[in-house]
Amino acid sequence: MIFEVIEVASTSRRSQYFDNAKFMLIFLVVFGHVISPLKEKDNLLNTLYTFIFLFHMPAFIMISGYFAKGYRKKGYFIKSIKKILIPYVIFQIIYSLFYFLSGESTSLHINFFQPHWTLWFLMSLFCWNIFLYLFARLGWYGFFLAVALGVGIGYIDNIGSFLSLSRTFVFFPYFLFGFLLQKEQFKNIIQNKFSLPIGILILIVTVLIFTMGLPKDPTAWLLGDTSYAGMGEKQITDGFIRAFQYAATLIVVFGFLSLIPKNEYKVTKIGQRTLYVYLFHGFIIKTVETIVPDKMLGNFSSHYLLLICFSLLICFFLGSFLIKKYTRPLVELRL
Repeated sequence: MIFEVIEVASTSRRSQYFDNAKFMLIFLVVFGHVISPLKEKDNLLNTLYTFIFLFHMPAFIMISGYFAKGYRKKGYFIKSIKKILIPYVIFQIIYSLFYFLSGESTSLHINFFQPHWTLWFLMSLFCWNIFLYLFARLGWYGFFLAVALGVGIGYIDNIGSFLSLSRTFVFFPYFLFGFLLQKEQFKNIIQNKFSLPIGILILIVTVLIFTMGLPKDPTAWLLGDTSYAGMGEKQITDGFIRAFQYAATLIVVFGFLSLIPKNEYKVTKIGQRTLYVYLFHGFIIKTVETIVPDKMLGNFSSHYLLLICFSLLICFFLGSFLIKKYTRPLVELRL
């Protein structure tokens, strides 16, 4: 699973590659959430936000699927409950308390069927692992079935954040794609001699497209948390847009992954502790948003280097050994 230490030797280049990828992705998650309340005040931030949300969660999800190949092993289902579902329940309670104490919610209401903010990922991740028992048997036919379901779910008007149903079906094709992708296939795509220049070109072109304001208002499509009707007037052609989005996103994901280095760096270890960064960074960001007045917060929208450094600081702090040491009983239910 995505947040676990990859079950290969820590010195292997394969492990280092994916840990580096996970560090870069968790940084983009944090940075995206840091600039979220500021993006409407700055065109560059808005472009970066859209660009990041096009691929950062699909890439995370695809890597999750890639390392879910052991789903048939004895105890995998119980492990999924322990590693994913129980932390979801614990942090759903913690977030409910946090929102109440911070004044964002007027009453203390704990609802396990409506995931708070980033916790949708844990709920969906648990469902994706369960889906494998059916879809993995179908091979690549299962992938195209998952795409059809992801496209079709948007036509259900009431689909939304309840049990993270919309995102579960919309993002499942990326998880299954990663699961079906074999080591040699992945290596041939990412590590051939043309991968790096093509990857750079893909990312540059994508940024330029978003800079030109195309497509218009893409954020709702990228979040995948509501139906086509919930994003505006429902059209029969909306399904074709989502199908195109799947193809475009996978291209950008591989463009991003082609840039990831294979060597070990100081930040590589943080790639093994992304669960801690993911679960706790929301408390820092929401606290800052609560304490700092909106007008003052808006003044930071043009301080790009400061926003990057703040996001990195959150990653370094929450990805540190000390944070893992003292919060592990809460996160992993282990002393």
